[in-house]
Amino acid sequence: MTLSTCSSTYPPRHRWKVLAAGVAANAAFSVAFSGIPMTAVLMRTGYRLDNATLGLVLGLMGLGIAVSELPWGLLTDRWGDRPVLLTGLGSTALALVAMALWAAPTARHIPGLGVLGAGLLLVGLLGGSVNGASGRAVMTWFDASERGLAMSIRQTAVPLGGGIGALVLPYVALHFCFAALYGLLAVLCGLGAVMSWAWVHEPGTKSSVADAVLSSNASKKGPLRDARVWRIVLGIGGLCAPQFAVLSFGTVFLHDFGHAGLATVTATMVFTQVGAMVMRVWSGRWTDRHRNRPAYLRACSALSVLLFAGLAVLVMAAGTHAADSGALRVALVVLLGLSGVCVSAWHGVAYTELATLAGAARAGTALGMANTSVFLVCFVTPFSIPYLLAYQGWPMVWLAASACALVAMPLLVPRAERLPAHA
Repeated sequence: MTLSTCSSTYPPRHRWKVLAAGVAANAAFSVAFSGIPMTAVLMRTGYRLDNATLGLVLGLMGLGIAVSELPWGLLTDRWGDRPVLLTGLGSTALALVAMALWAAPTARHIPGLGVLGAGLLLVGLLGGSVNGASGRAVMTWFDASERGLAMSIRQTAVPLGGGIGALVLPYVALHFCFAALYGLLAVLCGLGAVMSWAWVHEPGTKSSVADAVLSSNASKKGPLRDARVWRIVLGIGGLCAPQFAVLSFGTVFLHDFGHAGLATVTATMVFTQVGAMVMRVWSGRWTDRHRNRPAYLRACSALSVLLFAGLAVLVMAAGTHAADSGALRVALVVLLGLSGVCVSAWHGVAYTELATLAGAARAGTALGMANTSVFLVCFVTPFSIPYLLAYQGWPMVWLAASACALVAMPLLVPRAERLPAHA
């Protein structure tokens, strides 16, 4: 097995340490941006916010990530993975320490809305550094036969961090305080920075074979001026809309419409996150072996269209009688869980396809573009769902999710143009 880049300084197995550092960096920040919203009820009480203000404050972190992703990606291609990861994680840790000192509510002082909002926005702006930098490291250290697997393993860091945040942060906020919560997040980002400092390095001399493949696939114009890159970026963002619909309002749907208990709701969401992790790793390995990333992306998109459309039809058929049938509740739970797993399984494969098209030297920029699209959708989706609910109820929500997957399919894999799957 040859590396896409080789170095006399580091043995071939060092690439797994680079991957581990990338996963740790992504997971550390994912605990923050996915875990803090899990304390929403406690934040509302501790900071004395109403629902509208709470939604705005939580949305600011996602907005900060969306705004900063592309600049961080450009800096990654210019500076390299290591400097960006160290700068981003280190500064994020400092921002969280500042929040622990000045933006945490106490019995004597409730921080103003501006302080809390600015702190979360700053955390998003700085933490957006980890996505593109860790992705570029994967592209430069792994060759074509392992790149999909490595990128998919890296993408498991997001549900992994989200799961840890959901389990740990509400407990810390409830039994300790928000200062302890922000301090814990700062420590995690600091540990991620230490791992990046120890293991993430630029490889040495490049493999001529891998270089030739990447050069033939990469655009000469650069990602920002390549229509093919923009199509995949928009397709990734579009296919994330139904995913965020499940993650943000899946619990509300099961509780309000399905009348499911807390244990059922929790089990369904845990199944969705764990299933997404397993499928991301499996799909990366499977597409590496079969060299069929475009076909896999098309299949995931098509199956997501059918699953969400089926969920909408099931909701319409149930009408107002969802609580009357145990079999119907089971069907709702199973179909929502399968939909969530399917629409979350493709990330590593799509990001590998995108980075391959852009070329390893400009992968940071391309991944930054994709993450900007993703987090803009993450910002917009939760705000749109209440309006769809008010308009036509849950069938409209899931039909809209199905429509987003349908629109994303030709963007991710244009039929008239077969994107290279062998790199």
